[in-house]
Amino acid sequence: MKQILLIIGGGIAAYKCLDLIRRLRERGYRVRVVMTKAAQAFVTPLAVGALTNERVFTDLFDLDDEREIGHIRLSRDADVIVVAPATADLLAKMAGGHADDLATCVLMATDKPVLVAPAMNPRMWLHPATQRNVSQLRADGIAFTGPETGEMAERGEAGPGRLAETPQLLAAIEHALSGPATLAGPLAGRHVLVTSGPTHEPIDPVRYIANRSSGKQGHAIAAASLALGARVTLVSGPVALPDPPGCTVVHVETAAEMLAAVRAGLPADIVFCAAAVADWRVAGSAGQKIKKAKGADAPQLSLVENPDILKTIAAPGPERPALVVGFAAETADVVAHASAKLASKGADWIVANDVSHGSGIGSGGGGVMGGDHNRVHILRAGGVHSWPELSKSQVADRLVAEAANALNAKSKSQ
Repeated sequence: MKQILLIIGGGIAAYKCLDLIRRLRERGYRVRVVMTKAAQAFVTPLAVGALTNERVFTDLFDLDDEREIGHIRLSRDADVIVVAPATADLLAKMAGGHADDLATCVLMATDKPVLVAPAMNPRMWLHPATQRNVSQLRADGIAFTGPETGEMAERGEAGPGRLAETPQLLAAIEHALSGPATLAGPLAGRHVLVTSGPTHEPIDPVRYIANRSSGKQGHAIAAASLALGARVTLVSGPVALPDPPGCTVVHVETAAEMLAAVRAGLPADIVFCAAAVADWRVAGSAGQKIKKAKGADAPQLSLVENPDILKTIAAPGPERPALVVGFAAETADVVAHASAKLASKGADWIVANDVSHGSGIGSGGGGVMGGDHNRVHILRAGGVHSWPELSKSQVADRLVAEAANALNAKSKSQ
């Protein structure tokens, strides 16, 4: 029987762990739990123990446990350690190597896979200190799932910071239990960063500027990169897709948040900028819903340009990835516009496609955005290579394989 050690941190999302425990037990896993002192303010050891049918561990200095060096035994007996919810404080302690309570001692003493599910206020998640700690933990080999974007427990607060939902947590745990990623793939030892989906730029608390990107192509690229042995960071805008198991996923909403997450994810060997980032945002979004007034004109929205993520990442510098792949979604003169983008952005490759409804892609010719098929043109210094219509998974597999070959050839020539 596989054994999971769940470390429950002190956040309001701790109550979701009760459902997670129940679902894990239904799947036949043994679950043991360590609760931080703060976690006990949100859920009780009695409730947790009733669901696990196990003793709940709370105290580093428990005489009976520590007579047998209990924190070492807990850390080694588990097949995987899950930290949920992982608060900003707990992430900081992990990144700093602290060991001042039972939870952090267990994490310092383990040689088993560790999966972290962050949950906190959006501003805390996006704070430079938290992003710095997350980057350090990723570099240390810690796997992440979430956080999700949405409404917070605090009234009026929304953004990235929600604990991943139970199905997503279960998928991530089962992936961690399946063993480490393949070490034989052409991207073994490489870090691939992918952006995916749209961005939402708020007009007021209920309206936003967005586009029809589904995220299917970007998510497929992340999964294909993982299959070739890479360590994958996926920065996703708001989509209705599950996180690819095994990837470190950062959920964002706006272009500014996406750029911050991409910067935090560097260094990377390959970056695929597949997200359809909104070009503009409202200069000053309203704090309250904009109301219609009888006889009044429609409100005038002043737009400002969003940061150019592709151009920023492709700029020369010590952290520039070896291969930067941008995407160009066009509705006319596809190759001409993509050629101009390749020249102006500094990317190594541009993947261009026709996203107009008249493109004839997919069943019924409904277009690329939201569909399952794509027809792309790959632009690089050597010219243009046009591919036939393929499923988005096939496009991803072929694109990532070619990128891996190019990266490895570049490494051999240096």
